[in-house]
Amino acid sequence: MSRAHDEQTIALAGMFQAAALVDQIANRGMVPQHNFETSIYSLFQMNPSSTEAVFGEPQDLPYNLSLGLKLLNDLVEKKEPKNNNITNYALSMIMLEKKLSANSAMLNTLAQRLQEIEGKAAYFSENTGDRDITASDYTHSNVIANIANCYQETISTFSFRIQVGGDPRHLQNSENAAKIRSLLLAGIRAAMLWRQVEGSRWHLLFFRSRLRPSLRKLKR
Repeated sequence: MSRAHDEQTIALAGMFQAAALVDQIANRGMVPQHNFETSIYSLFQMNPSSTEAVFGEPQDLPYNLSLGLKLLNDLVEKKEPKNNNITNYALSMIMLEKKLSANSAMLNTLAQRLQEIEGKAAYFSENTGDRDITASDYTHSNVIANIANCYQETISTFSFRIQVGGDPRHLQNSENAAKIRSLLLAGIRAAMLWRQVEGSRWHLLFFRSRLRPSLRKLKR
């Protein structure tokens, strides 16, 4: 079993999980909290010790990335029904990551802003009596609002944008809108990880069967 395939599967699961969470908020206004926390947590893992560490402890990946792994498995096995919105969001994240990676100034701005936002998460952690920042601290409403503002000031300035469809009642809610923008950024971060472990759109579309062994391993 290829280590590269394992890493690519993890990155893809992270990307599809973020895309699925966007779709769930847009249509239902709610998401599984542990999946949401994992996706937001990944934004702040700037110097991870491994690909797995972006999404938590290796032994926790089947839980932390449960939604993304399920969707990826369905894609590989071509199970019905298909949610084209999720796939379209994921492909759009790949496109936006490519534009971001070509813009060093924006990359530097994003890194600086996320470091500042992490400081806010640390502040909330101290106020709750925790010694260390936990995944839940990153999903505090003020932190999410700051991530969303960061997205608007950087990624949203590209001419290409991800059009999110769903129930207007949920889309027009300001907290939901902030969560969606934060998750889109998390998906782009996963797309960057996907590129760093030598994944490509070609792999995604034509080499799905190579992911099966890694999916079986990660879902245990």
